[in-house]
Amino acid sequence: MSTSGPRILVVEDERAISEPLAKLLAREGFAATVAGTVADALAEFSASVPDLILLDLNLPDGDGRDVAREIRSRSGVPIIMLTARGTETDRIVGLEIGADDYVVKPFSSAEVVARIRAVLRRSEAPGEGQVEPAGDPVVVGAMRIDPTPHRAFLGDQELDLSLKEFDLLYELARNAGNVVSRDEIMTRVWDENWFGSTKTLDVHIGWLRRKLGDDANDPHWIETVRGVGFRFAGGAGSADS
Repeated sequence: MSTSGPRILVVEDERAISEPLAKLLAREGFAATVAGTVADALAEFSASVPDLILLDLNLPDGDGRDVAREIRSRSGVPIIMLTARGTETDRIVGLEIGADDYVVKPFSSAEVVARIRAVLRRSEAPGEGQVEPAGDPVVVGAMRIDPTPHRAFLGDQELDLSLKEFDLLYELARNAGNVVSRDEIMTRVWDENWFGSTKTLDVHIGWLRRKLGDDANDPHWIETVRGVGFRFAGGAGSADS
């Protein structure tokens, strides 16, 4: 089904779900491609990187989470996971390996379209309630963040960050030395209409720390301020946790 709208890769092996979903997306102005296996999903992704991926966890030849890990190692393309399981643990695992959002089956057509559009808005361009990197680069210690091309460097090494990780790092770094509350981060980095717990923030902080080579128990970059939020320490160390 071809349209000129955003390209959506639907990774779902149940035709009773994938076919109506592809038709729905076409009606809503998206260009949908369906893949029913891990192998097909990775092949489609390699052939033409989509604007967003709807990814089922249960596939006949593997686990959707493995697809997410592989894609996330190569690209920051937004991923929305489709899962029949709605437990908090499942959601956190999905977010930790790189998913931007999740939809629990059964879902309504209005919900999935709304989530696609929300994730695309967050990934394509800053809007109300989101970080808007602009102006001169931010330099804190050995860290340099170039906002316009969305590139960050630690010393001479460029950091491999997703768009959300970049926005989170930028928000903390541009407030270096100051505590940024959890609510402020959720409003500026996600958006003011974000719903649910802020555990997704903890997941992304943990992921960002790993990429910075930081230790939560003895932080050099990101300090946890219990009950409040986080402080970018600029490589100085000394946690307030």
